Amino acid sequence: MSILRKKKIENILKDAADGYGDGHDAGLKKILGVKDLTFLGIAAVVGAGIFSTIGGAAFNGGPGVSVLFIITAITCGFSALCYAEFASRVPVSGSAYTYSYVSFGEVVAWIIGWALILEYAIGNIVVAISWSGYFNNLLEHVFNIHLPDWMLVDPQTAVQAFNKATTELQQNAANLSPKDIASYQFAIKAYNEAPRFAGSPVFFNLPAFIIVCLVTWLAYIGIKESKQSANYMVIFKIAVIIFVIVAGAFFVDTNNWTPFMPNGFEGVLKGVSAVFYAYIGFDAISTTAEECRNPQRDLPRSMIYSLVICTVLYIAIALVLTGIESYSSFDGVDDPLAFVFEKRAPWIEKIISVSAVVATTSVLLVFQIGQPRIWMSMSRDGLLPKVFQKIHPKYQTPSFSTIITGVIVGAGALFLQSGLVTDLTSIGTLFAFILVCGGVLLLPPIAKEPGKFKIPYINGRIIIPALYALFVYLFRDRLTSAVANIGTEAYQEILFLVYLLIALIITVKTIQKQYSLIPVMGVLTCMYLLIEIPAISWFWFFIWMALGLVIYFLYGYRHSKLAGEK
Repeated sequence: MSILRKKKIENILKDAADGYGDGHDAGLKKILGVKDLTFLGIAAVVGAGIFSTIGGAAFNGGPGVSVLFIITAITCGFSALCYAEFASRVPVSGSAYTYSYVSFGEVVAWIIGWALILEYAIGNIVVAISWSGYFNNLLEHVFNIHLPDWMLVDPQTAVQAFNKATTELQQNAANLSPKDIASYQFAIKAYNEAPRFAGSPVFFNLPAFIIVCLVTWLAYIGIKESKQSANYMVIFKIAVIIFVIVAGAFFVDTNNWTPFMPNGFEGVLKGVSAVFYAYIGFDAISTTAEECRNPQRDLPRSMIYSLVICTVLYIAIALVLTGIESYSSFDGVDDPLAFVFEKRAPWIEKIISVSAVVATTSVLLVFQIGQPRIWMSMSRDGLLPKVFQKIHPKYQTPSFSTIITGVIVGAGALFLQSGLVTDLTSIGTLFAFILVCGGVLLLPPIAKEPGKFKIPYINGRIIIPALYALFVYLFRDRLTSAVANIGTEAYQEILFLVYLLIALIITVKTIQKQYSLIPVMGVLTCMYLLIEIPAISWFWFFIWMALGLVIYFLYGYRHSKLAGEK
């Protein structure tokens, strides 16, 4: 089928050697080494997740959320090794999109490229909104500067807050606490004091828009400038996190670690989306392949290094937070690191506020670098118009793609709610991870070459069936309940049954074909994390995918570079 036409690795390498575009006079600067790439990975990973979403995960899972960080790190580790193998064999920009083009064919590659927009461009809207919250908190508590409320929030959130406040004060005022009353009065005041346009109040998130513009400008003017900025920010935020761990250790009450899993393992798993969101980004390293001095050696190393460093920091932070405060205190807490020091050491809270701004800025920067390079790769293959592959003659960056990314993220950050985007971002990323891991199984076998990474082969024909049997045994109660109530079961449990069936098929295939253990484990673990994400997010994800397929068949299918090849 032509929609499954594949790119050959030798052709990709030949194109990379010959140069891209008309005249072959402008390429990307090859200046990144393993240290720079590792810092970019840490810059992308340590951000909004550790400063915000870990609070909800700690409330559901208690101290046991530290185990979830380990599980998620192992899951990401399997994927990172598969990314590393691809990066070693196909050292060009495009990340999972290019890798899927080689393994599964064009339409799957397009789907992954479209899913990666969720991870990078759309996901960055959430990061920008989160940055705005940290920045406003910093202005108020450190510099005593108060921006107008109407330029700090999106229209939908403002209207919802006004409607809820009005209803509660009219119908339930006698039962409200003074804190709730003050909060509702604040929402009504902010709504009433907003400027009007055509009779409607005007609301927008100005700080989020400004930071997107500044980061986009930095990504536009050069990878060297972006690299240096990311390095400085990473050094600062790692220093702050280590300081928080050390300082927080003095406030830890080990009694708070009992019970370790207060809501059982199911409570721990409720934090899957939040914890996985904290790991998103290490794969963005692979989008810079054409700017690496030695991608086949440095990309694999940097992925593993950044993942290990971030995991150690995350586990320590999770244990410190749940040791300082009881897990039940984190209900509805959006800034857990600042929360635990608010009354104990307010001066530390201010340092955390500064670090949160720096951390989220670095995430914005790396994702604003990654998305244009994926669009550039898709354009080179004919799936997007040629203008997306345009390289700036002076700055040697994908100029048009960078600007378009900035416009999309900037407009979204200005007016949109973050809403479901965290879950959607996790789905898009896990989807990419599954196909990268599965794609490794389809690569032709090659011998290990000096200076190139290759996943060590471990025969999975015995280990995978044993692990599958163990999984079924551990989740036997859930399986029995799901089967017994299949007619009235929620979508989440139906997804669980579907997972077991697909995992069984993969297990049988592993026995028959003696698949390598690491890629198979990457597929199975990422698939499991996928089914733990709420079903409503899947609904929106499928709508997003349907929109992407419409665009592919209207443009990409007909203009594909492979369409003209015999």
